[in-house]
Amino acid sequence: MVKYTPEFKLLVVQRYLEGAMGYRTLAEEFGIANFSLVQRWVGFFRAHGEQGLERKRKSYDAAFKLSVLQHMWDNKLSKGQAATVFNVRRHATIGGWERAYREGGIAALEPGPIGKSKVQPEQDKPEPAESADNRSREELLDELLHLRAEVAYPKKARCLGSIAGAGESPTESAAEKAQVVHELRPRFPLPVLLKVADLARSVYYYHRKARAVGDKYAEVKTQIGSIYGEHRGRYGYRRVTVVLRLMGRKINHKTVQRLMGELNLKSLVRPKKYKSYKDDMGAVASNELNRQFESTAPNQKWVTDVTEFKVGSEKLYLSPILDLYNGEIVTFETSRRPVFEMVGSMLDKALAKLQPHEHPLLHSDQGWHYRMPRYQATLKERSMVQSMSNKGCCYDNAAMESFFGVLKTEFFYLKKFSSIDELREGLAEYIKYYNNDRIKLKLKGLSPVQYRTQAVGA
Repeated sequence: MVKYTPEFKLLVVQRYLEGAMGYRTLAEEFGIANFSLVQRWVGFFRAHGEQGLERKRKSYDAAFKLSVLQHMWDNKLSKGQAATVFNVRRHATIGGWERAYREGGIAALEPGPIGKSKVQPEQDKPEPAESADNRSREELLDELLHLRAEVAYPKKARCLGSIAGAGESPTESAAEKAQVVHELRPRFPLPVLLKVADLARSVYYYHRKARAVGDKYAEVKTQIGSIYGEHRGRYGYRRVTVVLRLMGRKINHKTVQRLMGELNLKSLVRPKKYKSYKDDMGAVASNELNRQFESTAPNQKWVTDVTEFKVGSEKLYLSPILDLYNGEIVTFETSRRPVFEMVGSMLDKALAKLQPHEHPLLHSDQGWHYRMPRYQATLKERSMVQSMSNKGCCYDNAAMESFFGVLKTEFFYLKKFSSIDELREGLAEYIKYYNNDRIKLKLKGLSPVQYRTQAVGA
């Protein structure tokens, strides 16, 4: 086992107290095998200063050991907390004292030849008290059973999540206590467990009966988990509520929010982005869109932009066109470099989908791609109005920025990609999902393609 000098411990503690790093990070930086050592050193330093970091082999007398145990029991401390308070090197030492005291009383706490506690040999033990002489074998077995139950109860409570952690004050509710007692019933008699848990028999049976009634939302929780999993954590409680209603289940969105909280399910959230502005790269169009992001029909108003993805040391750029009518991605193109051919190819594919009478306004930022003569000439040939955001104002193209935020949150940040090709395939798959399957609240719970199809059919 590695032994650390007091100077080394002090250096680690000082770094922690500076507030820059946590226990785990410090342990990794200084090559300490277990971060709990750092936690222990900090506790010793706070309680005893530099003296608490000194490495000493101490011999403790029985009176000191008993005072430690009494303080630990009275204040419901863990062995680790008691070790910190009394500057005992290892919390396991206190555990040994406790076992010795349970087995042999105060005499077992007397230091042995090498400074360790020991249970006295039979001939050295003082005569047992008169009350002990009178206890029957059954009474002694009952006491042993009770002690075992006292040890098993907190362990089971921690396993079930009722108690926050070892040594912390128990904060169980009666229902949690009843559950712990129920879990331990195959091993211990009910009266013993109720005494250890400090729980009335009537309260125990009340909570068992209430639990037996069952969870009336069990089926809904199953459906919520299925919806959440199907959309890979991209749906929050509002979209999940819409899907449940479309499935014929009448339920309030607040109920869904609460149930998702119980299931620890929540939508995963967002970051961003690539900038393509260059000075003196061609004519700048006026802001014809002027943040009027509503559209009354398909192919009236389009927006576009370029965003960047990074996989290892490689990059991939995405250039899509979004229809403001329903948020549908009309078309997109990807490239390993932000070249004009990417934007030009995207524009050609989008124009091929238009009917002769359709001439949508096309809005972008002032990126150099959109100021290229070839790009602007293509728009003029199709009698399309070009619109550009004001310089450096992302709000003028908020609809496109919003899509990029959703794309990266729901797709890119949820998975580690091994290559650019894997990312490219995933982008195509996600955009297909976004257009055809992902519902939008403002589209009345329909996906972009469903909304457009419904409008055309009407």
